Amino acid sequence: MTLPLIAPMLATSGALPPASQDARWAYETKQDGQRVVVYLAGDGGVVLRARSGEEITGAYPELRPLGAALGGTPAVLDGEVLALDERGRADFQLLQSRMGLAHAPARAARRAAQVPVHLVLFDVLHLAGRSLIRLPYAERRARLLELELEGPFWSTPGALVGHGEEALRATREHGLEGLVCKRLDSVYEPGVRSRAWIKIRNMRGEDVVVGGWLPGKGRLTGLPGAVLVGQRAAGTLRYVGSVGTGWSEAERTELAALLSELATDVCPFRPRPAAPGAHWVLPRLVGEVRYSTRTRAGMLRQPSWLRLRPDLTPEESSADLPDDMV
Repeated sequence: MTLPLIAPMLATSGALPPASQDARWAYETKQDGQRVVVYLAGDGGVVLRARSGEEITGAYPELRPLGAALGGTPAVLDGEVLALDERGRADFQLLQSRMGLAHAPARAARRAAQVPVHLVLFDVLHLAGRSLIRLPYAERRARLLELELEGPFWSTPGALVGHGEEALRATREHGLEGLVCKRLDSVYEPGVRSRAWIKIRNMRGEDVVVGGWLPGKGRLTGLPGAVLVGQRAAGTLRYVGSVGTGWSEAERTELAALLSELATDVCPFRPRPAAPGAHWVLPRLVGEVRYSTRTRAGMLRQPSWLRLRPDLTPEESSADLPDDMV
């Protein structure tokens, strides 16, 4: 049969629901992977589509056997493709080596042998010829669990009803990306960023030393568009990323004046990062940033600026790379 194309429903950033409404919500682990809608035609075939609607089935050959998991029952499922590290946690950097290979089957097969993926399923949108998107989340979840979709490269993790504070605390204690809160009575809204789903990303905070900046464009012409930051390791300043968000206009103007006073022709980072057009500064400014996680090379992912720390010198700050990153 011909299955309907369904755009994935999206979550809105926010906070935990009020304690008085906690029992009306389910809580799922926020995964750090690639969102997919899975189409099982009931003839043994499977089609994966990314959030953009692009077909990406060829990038993940190890997921092809999922096509036969429901026999002749057609279905449309919602989920996320993950690459897991040695501790069993989602690692987006690992997954990036698998993405973009949908039209390179030989390369995709080689990478699948080296970095296998795992598909987590968390919703069913269409089943046995019937649309389920108008059913409440709780009922769709029950239907999904009844399908018993557990296999070598896919699974259906459980969702916790109520106990949101405990669920969020557990994600932080285990170093997971965050939590998704889903209202039990919510319908599925294709392509909509809905308040019925709330995502909470666990962010970490650390001190960094500013070693350079990149010029802004457009309305930011003449101001820093991003600062280049580092942390100490083995007596040198190691580059850990660029930070371009988190400032007000006044803060960005203040920062521009400070950077101008510290201008130098010498790059303070070792090794020198690839940063065309960078302006270097003496590494004397300390700032505090928030970020989601680190890459294996120690780079900050999704960093944003919190504040300058004029009360700290680089020597007094905690701007050091973790021991396992040195």
